[in-house]
Amino acid sequence: MKVQKISTQTLIALKDALANVYWRKKELRQFIELTMENPYIVSTIDWQENPKYESVSQLIDRMAARQDMYLNDLLKLLQETSNINDFSHLKYWDDKGDLTKRAKEAVEKLRAQTKGYFDTMQELNKAAEKRVENIEKVKQTISFGEKLEELKRQFLDLAISTDAQKRGFQLEKLLNELFHLFDMFPKAAFKITGEQIDGSFTFDNDDYILEAKWQKAQINAGDLYKFGGKISGKLKNTLGLFISLDGYSTECTETGSSIVKSMILMDGQDLMMVLDGRIRLNEMIFIKRRHASDTGEIYHRISGL
Repeated sequence: MKVQKISTQTLIALKDALANVYWRKKELRQFIELTMENPYIVSTIDWQENPKYESVSQLIDRMAARQDMYLNDLLKLLQETSNINDFSHLKYWDDKGDLTKRAKEAVEKLRAQTKGYFDTMQELNKAAEKRVENIEKVKQTISFGEKLEELKRQFLDLAISTDAQKRGFQLEKLLNELFHLFDMFPKAAFKITGEQIDGSFTFDNDDYILEAKWQKAQINAGDLYKFGGKISGKLKNTLGLFISLDGYSTECTETGSSIVKSMILMDGQDLMMVLDGRIRLNEMIFIKRRHASDTGEIYHRISGL
């Protein structure tokens, strides 16, 4: 029996689909375990600490490296994931429809990649006792680190762009992808009456609104006051993250106004630390928020990484 090797592109499509069809890690892990015949390998992944995409990527990479053991389970995951048509379980988390749209697109891409594999699966089921030897390892797979590296490349390309309007728009998209990679439930830019919000996200049970600026002049205190007004108009415990790629003026760090005490600040150096993989985005926000809570300083420079 000749077994068709699962292509790299198909495995990439499987990772993207699995990372998007369920929002909660617990539900995703349960789906995978119930689908597989040999689910023990699932317990070797740190589902609690890793973002979903990193956990899924590690799992599929390990299974793909041992297709002599896990080919049948890989095919089962391909089949069951590509058969998902009901995305109603995402509605609770998805009032704007962004998560559902992303999940549907990922499953459609997977379906396009899985044609021809299911006949192989039927053959494998008929000869379940026979192990397939000499399956070549999949060498080119997208890992969490490679996904982060791609975002870094996009950022560096933006840095040399001379089109300020296009650069700002692309920065919003890049940040949305970055926050999605770290499971922070991001929403793209949106408008409400009288103001523009660059985005929002959820971290550690707190909701944040996001302001991102990429301009030659440093941000001044007036920009922070304006952002603080946006935050104060939201639900009581809403926080804010202001990202200025070119930093902040001295008056921003010295102001004692209470209106800025509901936000934390990041700059271009902070963002590069995350894109370089020197610190996770969630860790950076946690450190900055904890420092602000302890000291009242909203602009904390993280050094020594």
